[in-house]
Amino acid sequence: MTAVPPSEGATSTTARSSGSATGSGGDRSLGEIVSDVTADLSKLMRQELELAKTELKEEATKAASGAGMLGGAGLAGYFVLLFLSFTGLYALAEAMSPWLAALIVTVVWLVIALVLAIVGRKKLKEANPALPTTQKTLKEDVQWAKQQTN
Repeated sequence: MTAVPPSEGATSTTARSSGSATGSGGDRSLGEIVSDVTADLSKLMRQELELAKTELKEEATKAASGAGMLGGAGLAGYFVLLFLSFTGLYALAEAMSPWLAALIVTVVWLVIALVLAIVGRKKLKEANPALPTTQKTLKEDVQWAKQQTN
């Protein structure tokens, strides 16, 4: 390989080192060109995979942070409902005996729980975990692949 004059800098060194030992790109064989393209494509795919990993890690960190905040909000909401129930209990206890006030608050929460359970059960029965659209497209893909081999 010829020495690179100092005036050409690092750019020319990179350009020359990626070429074949014979010099210009026009003298390279088809095998060398395919080899270079394959190597470049492999390098590009590795770089893209690294970029995807980095982006996924960043997005997962954001999602985990958001999920933690939502969990904290859920816990705070639970305490709000608990103390609101106590407030209702004490307010009712001013007008009637405390045991009756506690019973009324308990029955209200029982009704809420039953309604949520009934609605949730209905929605679960409506769900179709078989993924019919995905199954259909996968079957179509298999048929297409079989046709390509024939």
